[in-house]
Parts: sequence; C-alpha cells; structure tokens
Amino acid sequence: MTSIAPSAQRERLALLWRFARPHRRSLLLALLLGLGTSASGLVSPLATREVLGALGTGKSLADPVLLLLALIVVGAAMSWCQWLLLGRLAEQVVYDVREGMIRRFLQAKVLPLLARPSGELVTRVTSDSVLLREAASSSVIGLVNAFILLIGTLVLMAVLDWVLALATVGAIAVVTVLFLVLMPAIGVAQERSQGALGELGGELEGSLRAIKTVKAASAEPRQLERLLEHARQARAESVKAVRREALVWTIAWTGVETAILIILGVGAWRVDQGAMDVPTLIAFLLYAFGLIGPVMDLSQNVTTLQTGLAAAGRIAEVESLEVEQPPVVQGQARRPDQEAPIIELNAVTARYAPGVPPAVNHLDLSIPARGHVAIVGPSGAGKTTVFSLMLRFLEPEHGHLRLRGVPYSELDPSAVRRHLAYVEQETPVVPGTIRENLLFSNPDADEAEVADVLRRIRLHDKISELPEGLDTRLGDTTVSGGQRQRIALARALLARPAVLLLDEATAQVDGITEAAIHDAVRRQAEEGAVVTIAHRLSTVLDADEIVVMEASHVVARGTHPELLESSPLYRDLVDALRIRDTL
Repeated sequence: MTSIAPSAQRERLALLWRFARPHRRSLLLALLLGLGTSASGLVSPLATREVLGALGTGKSLADPVLLLLALIVVGAAMSWCQWLLLGRLAEQVVYDVREGMIRRFLQAKVLPLLARPSGELVTRVTSDSVLLREAASSSVIGLVNAFILLIGTLVLMAVLDWVLALATVGAIAVVTVLFLVLMPAIGVAQERSQGALGELGGELEGSLRAIKTVKAASAEPRQLERLLEHARQARAESVKAVRREALVWTIAWTGVETAILIILGVGAWRVDQGAMDVPTLIAFLLYAFGLIGPVMDLSQNVTTLQTGLAAAGRIAEVESLEVEQPPVVQGQARRPDQEAPIIELNAVTARYAPGVPPAVNHLDLSIPARGHVAIVGPSGAGKTTVFSLMLRFLEPEHGHLRLRGVPYSELDPSAVRRHLAYVEQETPVVPGTIRENLLFSNPDADEAEVADVLRRIRLHDKISELPEGLDTRLGDTTVSGGQRQRIALARALLARPAVLLLDEATAQVDGITEAAIHDAVRRQAEEGAVVTIAHRLSTVLDADEIVVMEASHVVARGTHPELLESSPLYRDLVDALRIRDTL
C-alpha cells in the first residue's frame, strides 16, 4: 500500500498543531500531570524492593508501606486530573474543528461548494472531527508520557542490573522497528476508510433527498446495491486498518512478554550465580511488567495519531475551498448613484470552468430601479447564469456588473446580496418552522407584515388551518410543493428587497394561485425591481420588458406585442405554449 508523502505528513502535523496550539497551556499541564503519574509508577518498584529487603531483618515495614500507599494515592489523583483535563480539551478541539469547517462552508464560494456532495461534507464535520479529537489532544501527551516512562523504566532497570537491561532493550528495539514500518500503512488505510465513508454519506443523502423518485421508479433494489457497495468499500478499508492495528498490538504484547521471559531466564541464572539477589530480581520483574503500560500506550497513541492525521488530510481539503473575498478598494469608496439602474451588466462573459464554452457571452443588461424584467429563452440559453452573476455566485471572466453605478468589484458580496431576494426553482426550505422560514431573510418583520404577505399570495388560510400554525415544522409532508414555493416567495417579499429575483416562481402552482403570485409580483414591481425567469410565458406577458436569450446571448428585447412582431424565437416560444393572445 502506498504511504503518505513526507510533505503531506508534515502539513497534517502542522494542521494538528494549529488546532492544539490555542490550548498549549492545558497540554503542558496535562503533560506535567502525566509525568507525575509516571514518576510515581517508576518509584513504586523501588519502594517494593525496600519492603522485601526489610523482611527477616527486623527493620520497620511502616515507612516503605506508607510510601507505597502515598505513591498509589498521589498517582491516582494526578491520573484523574489528567484524564479530566484531556477529556475537556479533546471536546474543545472537536468544537474548534467543526466551527472552522462550518464557517468555511458558509463563507465558501457557492459553485465550488455545490460541486461536492453535501452528505460527504457533512461526514467531514461529524465523523472526521471526532477522529481528530484524540490525535490533537491526548495522543501527543500519551506519546510523550509513554516515551519518558519507557526511558525511565529502562534507566532504572540498568541501575538494578545492566545485563538484564540490555536484554530488555534488545526486545524493545525490535518492537520499535516494526512500529516504524507498520504505522504509515495504518494512516493510509484509515484515510481510505474515511473517504469511502464520505462517499457513502454523499450517496445516502442524495438518495434520501430523492426518495420519491427512487420509489416511483421502483429503483430501491438498484439504489440499495449502490449504497451497500459504498458501505462494503468502507468496511473493506476499515478491516485493512484493523488488521494492521491488530498486528501492531500483537507485536507490542509479544515483545513485552518475550522481554519478561528473557528477564526470568537470565535473572534466575544470575541469582543462582550470586550476581543478583531475589529482591532486586523481583523489582526488575515489576519494572518489566511495568513496560506493558508504556509499550501499549505507545502503540495505541501512534495508531490514534495516524488516524488523526488521516482525518486531518480530509479536513485540509475543506480548508482548500475558496472563500468569498472582501473587495480591495483604492482610495475613497464610490457613492451609489440613485439615478443609475439598480443593476447593470456590461459586456459580461462568464463560464463555469476553464476551457468550457461561456455560459453568457458579451452580455449587456440593465435592470431599472422599478418595474418587471422577464428573461425567457430555451434551456441552456444562460438565463440562470444571469442570476448567478447578479448574486455573485459566479464571477465574470470579462466585463463588469454594477449596483447603482458602483462596480461589483468594489463591493462585498454580502453588500450586493442585501439588495436582492432570490426564489430558487427548487424552492429549498431551511430546517425549522414555517415562521422561521418566513423570517429567514428579515428576522425583524412583525406579525402584521407576515400576515399581509401571506394573504397576498393566498396562503394565510392554509397555514391557519395547521394545528400549530406558523410554528409548524416545515417538511415534505407538511405542505405541498406549490405551497412550499409560495412560502419561499413570501420569505423573499418580507425581505423588502430592492431587486426580487424569481426563477420559475409559478412552476408548481395551480392557475388560481398563479394569478395570486402574478398580482404579488406586479405589486412588487411598483415598489422595486423584479426580474423573473420563466418558461411559462403566461406569467410574464405583462412584463415591462422581456429579454429573449439564446446560446448565451441576448437576441431580442421589448414588450410582448413588440416581440411578437420582431422576434421569430419569441413567436416560436409563444406558439409552443399556445398563448398567442396579446394583452
């Protein structure tokens, strides 16, 4: 199996340290507590030797026994404090990691974020952060403690009998070499396991979101097999990691047992030769049994560190997401021109990836401060791209956008979006109640404003009939698709935007409700700007201006009667929908 490159390993260690660094004082205190616990463990065999040496000599046993008890109590107290401190620290590290990733998601540019499966991103927040917890807190402390305890034990063994100490060092050296050989493979296996788990999360999230489509197509068996294939892949990679971890633990345990057998054999021979007394041999054996702790701690903490490094690699991918940057303005910021169009696109060319054809090409478009502008055209003409540009989800390759005469490049993305309200074609809802959804864009809207908007879109009576009214949790079974679309429109209207962007706002509603939405749009157009994308041209026939797009260009513009006379494409669109009647 391919190992992780040293440069990548260093980057991941640096990421671990970045999360641990704010808590370095707590880490230092935990380290000191661990060293204190280790010291008490190192002194205990010597105290035991004194107890055994006093037997049959008439010396008092009180002092060495009291010393043993004191070492046990002090060691237990320091160990408890260390575990409590590290437990709290570990949870804080998890919180910090999750906070960083969630901030990154919400600050990231929209299109690169949407290119990744949402379920896979959720896995990184919920699962990878937990794997990072111990690696960034207790594993490093455990490694230092175990290493110092191991060295201290070996030194004291050498003080007691250097011959037996050399035999013990030989066994430990073999174990150490095997550790160094096997550890990188554990990290790679863990990383692949987490990657497969992330793919499973993304596939499962998409399947649950489209569960109606899955069941309507009787595709449950096929989709089940796809999901189980990801689950099997995750299991296979995890089993590989478990095999290597089991091998490491077995080697560690066998190494310690071998060292103990060597000590027993050589020690018995040296006692028989008179080179060592029995109390010293017993003390040496206690140290040998004491090696079990640091050796197993080393293997466990190195494994945990490798798992954490694998998680750090996946978290680092999240941190590579490009975020929206604030503008760089030279000199004094330009003041808005209240007489200028609310939004202008001048010779704008934009594409979604390098090398692909432009989604819009040398596009010119002006949105007045008041009125209704409709954008129509066949699929793929670039209509939704225009909205993405206005909302700064997509940056232009060439050309400029302006908001009241101020270039977008001089404005923060959030400053642009504060003037806009957007109703998507899919009309997603945010988790929570109907009230929370309605107030999402304008939390300060009062009850009267909410009621007025709901009446305008003929949704007030329906919500009043629900058992919990506005406090009903919103879900697929709570309201219909058309009602959910109207809730999204109400949310946008409550934001009191300068520009209302509607992408197929009447796609899922009946004729009566469409008329209500039409009236609400017309009223909004009297107060501000409304820009709509529509395939159902009946909803935009009375727009102040209709912009016809084809193949990334604007090919015609005008009112409905004007376009019927001047635009063959518009006539074809109207004829296809049998709405030839003019207003």
